[in-house]
Amino acid sequence: MDPQQATPARASRMSGFTLMEMMIVMVLIVILAGIGLTSYGNSVQRAKEATLKEDLFRMRDAIDQYYADKNKYPSNLDALVSEKYLRAIPIDPFTANAESWQTTTSDPDPGNPSLDTGISNVKSGSDQIGLDGSRYADW
Repeated sequence: MDPQQATPARASRMSGFTLMEMMIVMVLIVILAGIGLTSYGNSVQRAKEATLKEDLFRMRDAIDQYYADKNKYPSNLDALVSEKYLRAIPIDPFTANAESWQTTTSDPDPGNPSLDTGISNVKSGSDQIGLDGSRYADW
């Protein structure tokens, strides 16, 4: 039927959306927004995890280079910065603090017991759980 020929009562029923159509659209919008927020949250978490892995790799590599050059481990992380093995101690992405890194002390060298022990490994100070189910402090 041509809308120009419709009666005023019928014309008002033909224009606009029904309540059911509006509800369906609203439900779809909420579902899509929920999926988007979940994806965004996971992508932020994955980015932080990638940053943590890279920071740990760089610091461990600097510790190894320090040991190869000086035949001893650094006494603290600041020694890596002062000796120019690192530009700065990175900030742990999960604790948002450069002071929260957990260090592992090296075992005494049986060939040279007079050497002081130093830092042989570094780990995150976070107690959070990663997307893979492991603790960041165990990485």
